[in-house]
Amino acid sequence: MQADNRKGPDRIRPPATTGAGAVGRMRARAAEGRDSLHILPLSIIPLETPGLRHARLIKNVRLETVAEVFNDAQTGSGQIALDQLPACFGIDGPAMRRDLRLIAQIAEAASFDVYSLRLELRRLRIDVEEAGALRLSDAKRAELTGYMQVFTRPLVEHVYGGDGVRVTSMESLIRLFAEPDVEEARRRLQMTADRLDIPLSEIPNFLEEYADIFLSLAYFKHCLDDIVPDVQGFLAWMTELHGANEVRRDVRQGRLLDEIGRDLTDIATSITGRFESFDNRSRDFWRNINADSFRTIRDLIVTHHLTIGGVLCGLAVKMNLWKSRFARGGGPIRRLEFIRSEILPGLSHIKAIEQASRNSLR
Repeated sequence: MQADNRKGPDRIRPPATTGAGAVGRMRARAAEGRDSLHILPLSIIPLETPGLRHARLIKNVRLETVAEVFNDAQTGSGQIALDQLPACFGIDGPAMRRDLRLIAQIAEAASFDVYSLRLELRRLRIDVEEAGALRLSDAKRAELTGYMQVFTRPLVEHVYGGDGVRVTSMESLIRLFAEPDVEEARRRLQMTADRLDIPLSEIPNFLEEYADIFLSLAYFKHCLDDIVPDVQGFLAWMTELHGANEVRRDVRQGRLLDEIGRDLTDIATSITGRFESFDNRSRDFWRNINADSFRTIRDLIVTHHLTIGGVLCGLAVKMNLWKSRFARGGGPIRRLEFIRSEILPGLSHIKAIEQASRNSLR
């Protein structure tokens, strides 16, 4: 359990959650969970125990799933092992035990991003009650507009040519094709429908699926672009340790730093290469658009959701902790201990996921 310095689930007391301010905080927490790689609000899962809906699952720096019963600027993060939930809430009955079994299954997911969760919950045959629970927040979707233009530009050019049609959101894209106002665009749109072997009236549905698939890529690419500079900063920070007496006197310490550096570099390089491969294949799709080519690229991207999410989630959790723990610097001994205890555990698992996924693209 991590909640300041208190120990034991009986000592955990979530802050009061009443009033307009509390409602606002709960909404902000819900949006944060929907947009996060490592957070899953239990409110979206059909649980029988009402109190559990106020908690959320998170991935800790060792990539273990724990329950967070509160997170507050004053009190910190109250984290407990999943099997401590009955004692924390003072409930132990058939309903709680059924909920715990369900939570334990979901906890195995490598990432809690909405795209990986869709696949995991479908595999577990779990229906989510709230329709928008497995969608990115409106704010995040707006933030990703620039990323989406990479994938929408070939589509717009395919139908409208190079006429400088501007798309500001996926919703405007769908409207653009649902009600084309240029005769040439209508002709090309009919041609697209023929190649996809669907009626023209189904084009908006095709676009919604296209948009969602490539929105997922935009989301993951945005996460990657945030993480890679952090990894590079961490590698530079770690390299500084080679000049410390503690490392110069112990060859094993230097070897450990080198191994971790190589692993992080390989992971970051590999997953960046995966996104380049997706870009190339999406361009190929628009050069030879047909029903089979769309299914191929759709299935390829969806197949990689779980592994991309898992790799990015692992890196994000570790880099976030590094930035928060060493914002004000730190001596060599403290740095070495952090690397051994927080960065090294789980790193081989992240590397294994990425290596297996990279091989599947060949």
